[in-house]
Amino acid sequence: MSTDQREPGKNEAREGEAFLSRWSRRKEEARREAHEPLPKPVETKDPVPHLPSLDQLTFESDYRGFLHPKVSEDMRRAALKKLFSDPHFNVMDGLDVYIDDYSKSDPIPAAMLAGLRQAQQILERAKELEAEQAARESAPPVDVPPTEASPAIASGAQPETHGTEPLPTARRADVPTNS
Repeated sequence: MSTDQREPGKNEAREGEAFLSRWSRRKEEARREAHEPLPKPVETKDPVPHLPSLDQLTFESDYRGFLHPKVSEDMRRAALKKLFSDPHFNVMDGLDVYIDDYSKSDPIPAAMLAGLRQAQQILERAKELEAEQAARESAPPVDVPPTEASPAIASGAQPETHGTEPLPTARRADVPTNS
């Protein structure tokens, strides 16, 4: 069939039709279709099937009767609610990664808390040492006149040992040789 023998359909552009007129035509067609009533569901001549009591339904029960068009919507929903309340359908699938309650933190073990306290004390001591070092470096040097210094240090005397003997120093002559 050639293109000139075809009759244009709804969505096809008519020959020589400009874009805006095509758009306007299709918009009008859509409005007309929206106002048309929806077709009514097909009425079946089948009677409403015998339905078991909702209390008797189990996972293995036949739920097809509740899906019949003549069964009320409330009854259908109640039966499906009963079906999907079965534990078989309440299994986590493992893809729900954001369901944990992250507002409750796990308690930190005592050993880890002790390590954190120790690290905190080490860092505090390091800050104190840095502050002391900075204070020493920023303070101007103090010149102490020799008269105010200790007389023993000023005279170059050996410090007192207070009853302890100084350790003997080894001399070259005291060291035995292997020859």
